[in-house]
Amino acid sequence: MSEHGHGADVENTIWMRAALFGTIFMVIGVLAYGVMGVGVANAKHQAYDDAHHEYDKAKEDLKVAVSNGATQDEIAHLEELEEEAHHHYVEAHLSYLTWRTAGVTILLMCVVYALFIGFGGFMNSIQPSGDHGDDHGHGDEYGHEHHGSSSPIVFALGIMLFLMGFPMFVDAAKAMLMTDAGGSIGDMGLSLLGLIIVAIGVANWWREDLPFIGHGEQIATSHPFEGQHIRKAGLWVFLMSEVMVFATFFSSYLRMRTEWCTYWQVQDGNPNCSAVDTLTASDFLRPNGGQMVLEDGTIIGGQGDFMTLLPGAINTFALIISSYTIVLALKTAKAHHWEAPKGFMGKIMPTQKIAIRNYLIATFILGSLFIVLKLIEWSHLVAEGFDIGTQAGSIFYIATGAHGLHVFIGLLVMLYMIFKADTVGFDEENGQGIEYFGLYWHFVDLAWVAIFPAFYLY
Repeated sequence: MSEHGHGADVENTIWMRAALFGTIFMVIGVLAYGVMGVGVANAKHQAYDDAHHEYDKAKEDLKVAVSNGATQDEIAHLEELEEEAHHHYVEAHLSYLTWRTAGVTILLMCVVYALFIGFGGFMNSIQPSGDHGDDHGHGDEYGHEHHGSSSPIVFALGIMLFLMGFPMFVDAAKAMLMTDAGGSIGDMGLSLLGLIIVAIGVANWWREDLPFIGHGEQIATSHPFEGQHIRKAGLWVFLMSEVMVFATFFSSYLRMRTEWCTYWQVQDGNPNCSAVDTLTASDFLRPNGGQMVLEDGTIIGGQGDFMTLLPGAINTFALIISSYTIVLALKTAKAHHWEAPKGFMGKIMPTQKIAIRNYLIATFILGSLFIVLKLIEWSHLVAEGFDIGTQAGSIFYIATGAHGLHVFIGLLVMLYMIFKADTVGFDEENGQGIEYFGLYWHFVDLAWVAIFPAFYLY
């Protein structure tokens, strides 16, 4: 197999390299979990327990002082100590959640990455070497051309079966966590079958795509995509449908915001809103947001500061930079006469093939950072009282969760592209694969640029 994939057959040794990728991810996941999710998290949990004890003691001291008829100055001093203890308690709790969530999230993501690439490589490596051409077995003569694929149909069948069995899958998952819940492990069967079929469809797509060297792209003949590659036209149609999906999230959010008595409505003097009756995510994230007093006297919301906004802000920059690095990968692949950069960059990107791979890896790391910070942020919001059980919470978590799912699916596709860049390679002939994926990734980036100010700042 040549460095740039100028052939049709993919040797089993190349597919077996996927096992190496999977092993690397498992090592990274276990190390991250051991250091963050166990080592640092246990230390933070001890600090959290100590802070909790101090907070309980401060509350008890205040209660005793009030019952014993202490002076107003003494009570005021104890109230200050209680507030300070509560502040340290909240900080310690969120610090523990940060490290614990980060460790668990990285472990789970790496397990999924390892299974995804390992299963795809295994499925293709068990085939005889001569069967790694196209579906028609034309091998070197025709295997380099792009042709119709059965993978989308297989993939769609798997998704259908998974969704058909999803309600029973949820019941079975509850049964594993709660002894009094209904359902059994057997209820997972239909959904698990669907996931297996999805994995087979993905592996088949890998087998079809890996040897593709850019020749024989099918061209659209109908308006408005006449003259364009069919795969590119299909992706644009897909992105238009995605715009409609996210438009439903924004329309529902904006519709509800006009009816809720939020902090902004009260501040603007809306005559129908005498007090804040709904807290949005932004009330928990930004300083001086709306506040509500619960029945037990606990005040929630309105306690955010820059550090609570930081994960969302970092995620915004991470996605913007990742759109830049995917463009650099495409630019490098399409370069006629590429030259290695000078200095440090030249050492980490000595060849065109390595440069493409490393730009894709940079994009992959930035996208993975987005998922980790997103789950850390969610853990903080839930701990502070903003969960999916409210109307505001359901809209926020479904909208941002759907976006996070799009990011994660993109990361799985990008993982395959890194594998291809590291083995067969991309060049100016077959670099359109990076271009098509880049269109999807830019859409995900733009969606977040709209989500961040609407859901986090307003």
